Amino acid sequence: MANHLFDLVRARMPAAQSPFIVHRDAKALSYGDLEAMSARLAGVLVAAGVVPGDRVAVQVEKSANALMLYVACVRAGAVFLPLNAAYTLAELEYFIGDAEPALIVCDPSRQAGIVAIARGAAVETLDAGGEGSLMQRAQGMPDLFADAARGPDDLAAILYTSGTTGRSKGAMLSHDNLASNALTLVEFWRFSRSDVLLHALPIFHTHGLFVGTNVVLLAGASMLFLPKFDADEVMRLLPRATTMMGVPTFYVRLLDHAGLTREATAHMRLFVSGSAPLLADTHRDWSQRTGHAILERYGMTETNMNTSNPYDGDRVAGTVGPPLPGIAARITEPDTGAVLPAGEIGMIEVKGPNVFKGYWRNPEKTASEFRVDGFFITGDLGKIDEKGYVHIVGRGKDLIITGGYNVYPKEVESEIDALPGVVESAVIGLAHKDFGEAVTAVVVRAKGADLDDRAVMAALEGRLARFKQPKRVFIVDELPRNTMGKVQKNVLREMYAGVFV
Repeated sequence: MANHLFDLVRARMPAAQSPFIVHRDAKALSYGDLEAMSARLAGVLVAAGVVPGDRVAVQVEKSANALMLYVACVRAGAVFLPLNAAYTLAELEYFIGDAEPALIVCDPSRQAGIVAIARGAAVETLDAGGEGSLMQRAQGMPDLFADAARGPDDLAAILYTSGTTGRSKGAMLSHDNLASNALTLVEFWRFSRSDVLLHALPIFHTHGLFVGTNVVLLAGASMLFLPKFDADEVMRLLPRATTMMGVPTFYVRLLDHAGLTREATAHMRLFVSGSAPLLADTHRDWSQRTGHAILERYGMTETNMNTSNPYDGDRVAGTVGPPLPGIAARITEPDTGAVLPAGEIGMIEVKGPNVFKGYWRNPEKTASEFRVDGFFITGDLGKIDEKGYVHIVGRGKDLIITGGYNVYPKEVESEIDALPGVVESAVIGLAHKDFGEAVTAVVVRAKGADLDDRAVMAALEGRLARFKQPKRVFIVDELPRNTMGKVQKNVLREMYAGVFV
């Protein structure tokens, strides 16, 4: 039967013995292994009662078998739901309740806690080494699987993305959302079967999963698979790679490595950066040190990649390049939606086959985020210059991007405001050399309360994923407000600017 995304993968596969994943110095997993293992895991899904359209929630550490599970979900017609391994049980309870997965795959250390909040879903385990009950069940499954019939508009994945108000929203991504974007990037970034991607990104995020992995799959390329970024390990493996995708933090830390030289990178074809703004200084320093211009691009959970600096031509620091082929971008007046001319700052809106189908079980939010002509309102503020390059100049909704991860202030503020002795709080992002932005909390303490910055930070450790926890907390008597009573976060950012740099 036709399975839109996996049919494209299979049609572009190299010979079965060709390497797909090299996990550090371990034996490579071939494309033949990919087809066989994904078939066995798809068999496990079906045996567990998963039917096309069911959600499979996955909160595991990065491993080759976790990627095999993603491919298995595609083949079985399931909707893959990756969750950050750092999420606490308190955070997971919402995602499980909202998505209602038929199956949850988690690290063995979390199994008991997950079972308690699973709401009847089956629970299997997969550890950091790629072993667990899931793989034990796969041993008895056949290497062949009749792929579920899935068309271009059928869902392939749901990725949760937060908002400044209310709960996280599940972005629904179809088979063609993923396939069309990966095919565009393969061509635009000139990936081929001879490429080797140095993969040090997480795979619960669109960057490492749908950009890195899908591009490799649809190019028939291979990847060196690191469990996480480590500058020494990256430099050790770099001679075996041709390309690397990273967040700005990767490049900042590599610039501090003595081994980074023109000679060490002379064989590399492409360095890509995304998920957070790349500082112009980092772009310049990298170019001077290595002779390579980092290619910066712009994407979102809801859209995958929208724009990219060119492969050939000027890669302009501080911009994310023109829209990718087949994708339209425009700048509008945020309140009226009127299209603005080149050079004027407004709301970035995009339209194309990459744009998601809407928010899971949230038709009202979906309707509010799309214009009547189909353009998606990104929430990012920017401009398009006379050459067609997109410049992101700010973010609506006060989104913070730290180390490549999105943090929405309201989620952190809600946890802080619930603490005894707290009157209110405001969470902002401040410039940070390593992380791009650092989560920072400004807290109003109740009169007579015995509360300091360390107590606030300690109280959040079990409530929020580590990347969401403030790196600094400031205790104040009151927050600055405008005449309408709204907290002036721009004033706070000015007051505390330079704390981390």
